[in-house]
Formats: sequence, C-alpha cells, structure tokens
Amino acid sequence: MGASRTFWELIERRAALTPDRPVLLQGERRLTFGELRERSERVAAGLYERGVRPGSVVAWQLPTRLETALLSFALTRLGAVQTPVIPFYRDREVGFALRESRAEFFAVPGLWRGFDHTAMAHRLAAELEHPPLVLDAYDSLPDGDPSLLPPPPAPADGEAVRWIYWTSGTTSDPKGVLHTDRSLIAAGSCLAHALRLSARDVGSMAFPFAHVAGPDYTVMLLLYGFPAVMFEQFALPDALAEYRRHGVTVAGGSTAFYSMFLAEQRKDPGHRLIPTLRLLAGGGAPKPPEIHHAVVREMGVLLTHGYGMTEVPMITMGAPDDTAENLALTEGRPPAGMEIRITDETGEPLPYGAEGEVRLRGEAVCRGYLNPDASAPAFDSEGFLITGDVGRLQESGHLTLTGRLKDIIIRKGENISAKEIEDLLHRHPGVADAAVIGLPDPERGERVCAVVEQPPGAAALTLAEIAGHLRAEGLSVHKLPEQLELVDALPRNETLHKVLKYRLRERYA
Repeated sequence: MGASRTFWELIERRAALTPDRPVLLQGERRLTFGELRERSERVAAGLYERGVRPGSVVAWQLPTRLETALLSFALTRLGAVQTPVIPFYRDREVGFALRESRAEFFAVPGLWRGFDHTAMAHRLAAELEHPPLVLDAYDSLPDGDPSLLPPPPAPADGEAVRWIYWTSGTTSDPKGVLHTDRSLIAAGSCLAHALRLSARDVGSMAFPFAHVAGPDYTVMLLLYGFPAVMFEQFALPDALAEYRRHGVTVAGGSTAFYSMFLAEQRKDPGHRLIPTLRLLAGGGAPKPPEIHHAVVREMGVLLTHGYGMTEVPMITMGAPDDTAENLALTEGRPPAGMEIRITDETGEPLPYGAEGEVRLRGEAVCRGYLNPDASAPAFDSEGFLITGDVGRLQESGHLTLTGRLKDIIIRKGENISAKEIEDLLHRHPGVADAAVIGLPDPERGERVCAVVEQPPGAAALTLAEIAGHLRAEGLSVHKLPEQLELVDALPRNETLHKVLKYRLRERYA
C-alpha cells in the first residue's frame, strides 16, 4: 500500500484491498476490514447526529474491545480530536484530562471491573465550567444512516492535531501530548516494517487500546492486512486459550509480558506454550539481556524489543534479521526519517559509542504538548526532542539505552547507572525482577538500594549474597548496593506494567 496521509485513508485502502479478511478477533466475535469501514461509517453518522463535528474534542475511557476500535475509527472519519484515557485511571487523572482538553464529549464503559465509570463521569462533569456530554459506549454505539444525515467529507489533512495522549503523571500532573495522523502512522509504519510481518500472521493486543500503542498496532494491521486478538482483561494463564485458539504468531507488550510468558513456559518446559508463536515483540520498558536469552532459549521464539514513549511511539525496533548480540543488547535501529542524536549535558553532539542524552527529530515525534509552557523546554534549538534518556549509538544505527538522567545515582560524586546493576541482578536465579534506586544519604549524597522480587519458593536473599553475585559479575565495588529490600511484587502501572520507582523511593526514603 502507498503512503497514506490520514487514518481514514488507510482504512479505506485496506478495506478495498481485502474486505473479507478479519482484522479484529475477540472471543467468538470477529470484524473484517470491510465491516470495520462500514460500521465505522455508521457510528460516525450516529455521532454526527449527537453533535460531534470536525474538531470536536472527544475523550474516551474504554477497555480493549471491538466497540472501542469502532468508536476511535468513527472519530477519525469525522475529523474529531480524540483524547484516549487509560481505563484504570480515576478521578484525579481523568478530571485533569477532561479539564485540560476541554472535552465536549466523554465516552465511558459504564460499570466495568467493579467501578462505575458513568457515575465518575457525571461527578467530574458537574465540577467543570464546560461539562462534556457523557456517552455509554461499552457494548453499544451510536448508529446512524450516512445517507440520511451524511457527515462532511473525511479529513484529508494528516498534519492537523487530532490526538491528545497523556503521559503517566507519576510524579506530577500528566502532560497532554499532541499527535497528528501522520505522526502516528509514521510510528506504526516503523513497527510494521521492522518486524517483517505478513498477511499470514496473527497478532495480539494484550495492552490497553487507549495506550498510544493502540494506533501503532492498528497501523500495522492495516498496512499488512492481518488480524489481531483483542484482550479486554489480560491475565495468564487464562489468556492462553485465546492465543492457542486463534493461532497467534506474534505476541508481547513489554518486558513484564515477556517475563509472564516465560514463567508459564517454565511450568511445562517440555511443551511449547503457544505452538504457533514465533515472535515476542514489545517495548516501553528496559529489557535485561538475560530475559532476552531466556525467552529465546526456553520458549524457542525470537524476541525483538524496541524503544518508544508517548511523545514518540516508535523510535527504534529490533528486527528478526538482527544479530543475536544486537537483539539482546540494543533497542534496535530507527527507521528512515528518525534522527537520533547523542549529546553531552550542553546539547553538543557526541561521537558514535559515547554515552550521553538521547535526542530525537523526525515525523513520528509529537507536535508538542497541550500546555504550550511545557513544549518550549522539551525541544532544543534545532527541533530535537529532549528525552531525558541516556544511551549510546553505534555506527550501524543500533541504540543501547543505559538509563535515564533521573535514574542515575550519584554516590560520593560518582555516577552509577541503575540499569547496569539491574541487568546483572537478573542473572541471579533468586531474582525474578529488580529495581535499583538511589536514596538520600547524609554521608554519600545517595546510597544504592536494590529492591528485589523473588521467584515463588526461592530462599530469601541477603545483602551479602547480592553483593557477592554482583562482584562475581564484575561490578565495581563503589557501585554495590548498600541496602536490599525484598518485596512480594514490585509496584507497576496498569498499562505496560512498568515498575513505578517513585513509589519505591517514597517507601524507602
């Protein structure tokens, strides 16, 4: 398929090419590419009758369902500005998103997983100067006849801001990230081309469709014409039956998902967990090399990992034809059109192999933030996004992330990478997962604290054991943890299950 300027153009092209092929699978239900276009048109007509117009701001907080995809595509057909909200967020985050975006409509799932989203929506609307119209959109959507009250023509401008995504807001209020159809299509195209997928594949969406990975993945389906299984609630081992029933060939999400699949495989090492599975792929969180090697060795599948963020959904991606070393130790390469620059603290470019801050420029980069005051300091004078991530770039284009600026522990004036220690801890059989943090210390400035989640039944680790293991792995003495905390489970977010280090710092400071 040729380059498409808008999501709706991409949908129409795919529906014309393969109208009868399935695109979304969920339980016994399925939606073909042709049905996706037709039903999205009807939902768009129904929304138009309700007052949704081109440029209307529509917030939606919905789980990963066929109806959610239809609503989102209907909004792209109308040229509305949509602001997806993760369904696990509550009053503080949701109220902030509604207020800052000045949403005119708000679609919710009603009572979902024991929480009344409709009641929350009306409660928040009552506090707003311009309250949105609340729509229940779990298992039914507005249905209209495009021939009776036809909406205006689908938008042709892919450069207009039509998406507002929200950063996690783990340490402060979330930031509204501004995207266009073109920036999201560029990101999704990177994922599609890197993974070398084909129409014979079957994908899976185990993450919230409201996450910025939603359009990423959808672009891939539309470009290559293959389906994906949607999981409204993802949990293992319950979800395995759906993976097997639909013959999923590509799964993943993030490092936490790799670990969950690996743990299930270890329960029955003599049989393939998902017989059709050939590739695990994901991103959104650091990937310890040991996790990569364990997946390949024990599950018998490829593992490709990438680098992305809300501001730039797909920056780099490992490819199936990369070397084993690059797949394990790097985040892959960027696509054509994505510029990666490694700089020192003043913004001066550094040579290949040098460690510094990662800065980005390209079509997939967001157009800034909803709050203009947040946009100016996020970009340098040459238009590069300042990520706050630290890494090294090879001449081949492969990027290795070594941490975040705020994840550097400064002990007695020496910089210590938390990620370096975490990667080595993952090599210990008594460690299921680990997070290394810096804690205030009156003598050292910061001390190194390792917070460890152990496998079921493992003997409790001691600080001396951890130190001995790290010394044997070659870690310098000045980087050794001075504090060890054992936890039943590390705190994680509800989207890609990233570890929330700020909670650990709050708990142990």
